[in-house]
Amino acid sequence: MRFTRFLRHGSVTAAAMSAHAGALTAARVAGREVVAIQDTSELVLGGRRARRAGYGPVGKGGGLGGLLLHPVLAVDADTGALLGLASMEVWNRSGGPVTARRRRATAAKESQRWVEGTRQAGEVLGSAASITAVSDRESDFYELFAQRPANVQLIVRACQNRRIEAPEDGLLFPVIDGQPEQGRFVVTIPAAPGRKARRAELAVRYAPVVLRRPRHGADPALPATLALTLVDVRETSLPPDGEPVHWRLLTTHAVTSLAQARRVIDMYRLRWIIEEFFRTLKTAGFDIEAADISEPQAMINFAAAATIAAVTVKQLVQARDGNTDQLLSDAFDPDEQPILEAVSATLEGKTARQRNPHSKGSMAFASWVIARLGGWTGYYGKPGPQVMRRGLQEFHAIKYGTSLVLRDV
Repeated sequence: MRFTRFLRHGSVTAAAMSAHAGALTAARVAGREVVAIQDTSELVLGGRRARRAGYGPVGKGGGLGGLLLHPVLAVDADTGALLGLASMEVWNRSGGPVTARRRRATAAKESQRWVEGTRQAGEVLGSAASITAVSDRESDFYELFAQRPANVQLIVRACQNRRIEAPEDGLLFPVIDGQPEQGRFVVTIPAAPGRKARRAELAVRYAPVVLRRPRHGADPALPATLALTLVDVRETSLPPDGEPVHWRLLTTHAVTSLAQARRVIDMYRLRWIIEEFFRTLKTAGFDIEAADISEPQAMINFAAAATIAAVTVKQLVQARDGNTDQLLSDAFDPDEQPILEAVSATLEGKTARQRNPHSKGSMAFASWVIARLGGWTGYYGKPGPQVMRRGLQEFHAIKYGTSLVLRDV
């Protein structure tokens, strides 16, 4: 009851929650090379009532039904560690007639979220040594490149076969297809629904390109041309399941060597983190779409609060093996460390596998404690999002109980 009152309170907004989370993330990124990954996911809230009412993904307007969530996640470019939430936008489409797409300015379209997400990344993550915003094909539009902040580089998977002026007049895709290979390397493609993890050899091509402003829909005040680099990545053999990798990556980074092309590709591959994050928020951890909330504003606030919690759960899952070199303070308040250490001592057993193997003050130390609280024994498998979510809930109950004891002392 107290939580639902919180969600319905007029002073509680998704924007305020986003700003608070962004301020915490800003303190963590100082001096780091950061990748800002953004994407959009549809959330169908309302549980069984929404399904009985026949609500589709998005677009029914107020009441039960669909929301759109657009988070920007800050990730360490070298370790892949999730540092926090830079910003998020949550909204509910109102439905009704819409002016033709080409007759609307970008600011009046939903695609404006990519521009705004990039702008917020530049502001919130400004203390980072470098910022590279990474996004998939839906964000491939001219305004995003033309309006990017000066302190943000872009890597966007190309969707449009655009007109270009250089290296020769023509279309983007045929020009890069005609370039010779400039090197190959082997990577691990992670598992996904319906696809096993595999080793893949990737062939790389790259070339500078000059994009022309689109003839239709683009603001005539935008630059007539934009100088970018196109990095083309193709898997050299047909995988046993799924489609072979083929990415055409438009970037503002200079690429004049295979090492620089590999760096762009590796940063783009970090985009997989936001796909795992959405699974954590939905089926793998929180099952957010089962929430049975009828008020649109409360739904939006709930989605925002769950997004922030899902970031912490994803951080803990990433840190479970001690590979991210993150500090506990990337996800926990200073007053929570003594509680984690005390709980760890009570959970440890006599065997080596029942002891916390990680150093105090590390995120991996906290991950072990939270996983044990969530039901993981330390012996079988690795703790996933559901275990971490349960453990985090137990930890906050312990913390609350501790505060009551201290208050009464």
